[in-house]
Amino acid sequence: MIDVCLAGTGGMLPLPERWLTCFWIEYNGKACLIDCGEGTQITLAKNGCKLSRLDSIFITHVHADHISGLAGLLLSLGNCGKTGALKIYGHTGITNIIEKLCCICPVLPFELEIHELSSKNISELKWNDIDVKSMPLRHGIDCLGYSFTLNRKAVFNPQKAKNLGIDLKYWKVLHSGESIELDGKIITPDMVTDEKRNPIKITYMTDSIYFEDMIQFAEKSDLLVCEGMYGDDEYIDKMREKGHMVFSQSAELAGRSDSKLLWLTHYSPALVNPSEYTESVRKIFSNTTVSHDGERIILK
Repeated sequence: MIDVCLAGTGGMLPLPERWLTCFWIEYNGKACLIDCGEGTQITLAKNGCKLSRLDSIFITHVHADHISGLAGLLLSLGNCGKTGALKIYGHTGITNIIEKLCCICPVLPFELEIHELSSKNISELKWNDIDVKSMPLRHGIDCLGYSFTLNRKAVFNPQKAKNLGIDLKYWKVLHSGESIELDGKIITPDMVTDEKRNPIKITYMTDSIYFEDMIQFAEKSDLLVCEGMYGDDEYIDKMREKGHMVFSQSAELAGRSDSKLLWLTHYSPALVNPSEYTESVRKIFSNTTVSHDGERIILK
């Protein structure tokens, strides 16, 4: 199971009832965070995200509302007793920016490992047994979208293993995908498993204009988290100039990518009540959530 929490949904600046966009993903006892605007550690704590489990941070881009809270979060991690290394991922050139931000927290009880991902092409890496991809977005400065895919094992069938006379000590080996030799015969994992389970995929994209490559990147997402600065289409041209999207564009992307669920986020401070657009956006993509801070789901 993957536990996710959209702890903040704001863009540009925090509001009394809306923190800046940050997205928490937790799996198998470890957690990662996408983006870190000012005060992120406060809304994480408020929404039950345990900092002790955080081992990686993925940065979309270096506008202040996405990274200015990094130093404070690092200090909070240190005060929580973290000693193991923290990995930070971001676009080409982000190392220099993070090092400058860290001048106000120069002494930390843990090591920072900064990894730069391509600003021009899709990059691939592994986090906590989950396949992670980054894709360059279009925002005026280098900006990355991320997808997280958990490829799950096929269901193990104990009866099949018993029928083949396989000792219990080999079951875990076979379920992990390895073959064994038994009485001169090779036993392969497919001989003791049932149907293959579908992967679980989460895609996160903000800030960017809408473009075709997004569709394939988000294809068949169980959860698509995407920005919507405004609910009215009258803002489309204005937002395109600034490198952003509105609700209807994110909903169109969810539909065209065959995603199962859309969470909107990164609202303009001028958008006081995003939920008033729920009905109109669901006419485009029915399974849309106009998210609020602390939106949470467990993906099984």
